[in-house]
Amino acid sequence: MKNAFRFSLMSAALAAFALPVVAQSTQNTPSTPVTGQTIQDRKENQQDRIANGVASGQLTAGETSNLEKKESNLNQEERDMRKLDNGHLTSADKTTLNQQQNQLSHQIYQDKHNSAVQNTNPKSEVGQRAENQQDRIAQGIKSGQLTAGETANLESKEAKINKEVRNDRKANGSKLTQQEKTQVNRQQNKMSRQIYRDKHNGRHQ
Repeated sequence: MKNAFRFSLMSAALAAFALPVVAQSTQNTPSTPVTGQTIQDRKENQQDRIANGVASGQLTAGETSNLEKKESNLNQEERDMRKLDNGHLTSADKTTLNQQQNQLSHQIYQDKHNSAVQNTNPKSEVGQRAENQQDRIAQGIKSGQLTAGETANLESKEAKINKEVRNDRKANGSKLTQQEKTQVNRQQNKMSRQIYRDKHNGRHQ
């Protein structure tokens, strides 16, 4: 009887000792880390950086168009790779895409830190409309409503309008004539409608 009682006490003590060890082991087991290094994560990260650059004015319309063309080409390349492997990417495919994303990442950094900037505090009505368009595009990039290809197309058009405005100002002592303002507003109206259509067409990044 004594032996049985002693055995029971020892069992209880061992169980009490084991519980915190198990609990500690469970607490110290790390959850699956979020590395942000999948192909999709990297693409989303690049788009966020571009959107921030557009919103802050660090990226001009021309720079954004160029970056998004490259991103669009990478997206197409990835789709082609997946078609060859039943929707999957091989290890070699992932390596290639990551190398290209590294190059794009470097280009984003360079463009955001060079001397070329978009005016984010324009005083003229024309400048304010252009800035409003950039804000809408940045929001579309951030939300995924605008694909890289759509953004590249929009920013290419915006860059052409900006260049036209600069040339008109140079020819008129830094001012725009009423006729030129009317023309730019018509172009921006078209841009505004195009931004809306692209953001609501059901295609997503």
